[in-house]
Amino acid sequence: MASLRSYLHRQLFVGTEPDGSLTLLNKLLIVTIILAVASGAMSTEASLPPMWHNGLLVGELVFGGIFLLEYIARIYAAAEEPGEGSVWHKRWRFIRSPLGLIDLLVVVSTLLPLITADAAMLRTVRLFRVIAVMKFGRFSRAITEVWNAISERSDDLIVTGALAFIFALFGATALYIIEGDIQPEAFGSIPRALWWSIITMTAVGYGDVYPVTGLGRIFASIVALSGVAFIAMPTGIIAAAFSNAMQRRRDQRIEEMRDHLKKIDREDDRIRSKLKSLERARKNEQ
Repeated sequence: MASLRSYLHRQLFVGTEPDGSLTLLNKLLIVTIILAVASGAMSTEASLPPMWHNGLLVGELVFGGIFLLEYIARIYAAAEEPGEGSVWHKRWRFIRSPLGLIDLLVVVSTLLPLITADAAMLRTVRLFRVIAVMKFGRFSRAITEVWNAISERSDDLIVTGALAFIFALFGATALYIIEGDIQPEAFGSIPRALWWSIITMTAVGYGDVYPVTGLGRIFASIVALSGVAFIAMPTGIIAAAFSNAMQRRRDQRIEEMRDHLKKIDREDDRIRSKLKSLERARKNEQ
């Protein structure tokens, strides 16, 4: 039983092989979660034949059973978690942890829609399980590196966002002054014009609201063109942050490989020393 518990802990909690790749069980869980979410989404389509709905209902029962077994297995394997405390204390700690609560919510979200159709949207909670599964190993390290890189550029992003808002507010104020009396429904107040200014800067736009005066169109053109710059600026900042994060990750992998090679060299030295000791002992016996 101890070996089974250790195996489940390695598959579910450690979640990665020695080379950093996801374990087979976690890969299967990700596929199952995606299939379950797709099944839940399809079940909301009323135009599907009854036979399809019956099949999807059976699928829900199967997915619910799989998630329930996984939850039980995680509680069972949580006893292998490092740290102080008894077996049941560690299990209770897992149940109360964010990952444990997500697992419990997934099980509930699978079974509750079978009782009431209004709870069908709860099935999308399963997507959080993909994040929880992929938090392990090299994925966790990579995400941490990217987050750290973006955090380092947070001041630049804040300044860029503030400039974009100021320019959007300037454009909204200009259109309010120029077009407010002409189109009160669209530009009759700065907040109304601000909505137009924001969607224009983000290149979304809509055709039913636009300035009709020459001066208004000039300001609208300036706002639209500035949106390209203000969208490109944070994109460049984030791209640079990603590049820095990946470079640090590559450097870290190189250091890890060097440390691994050093460990191998030390192990080789230990083995050679042991062999020499055995050879000397054999010669002495002869």
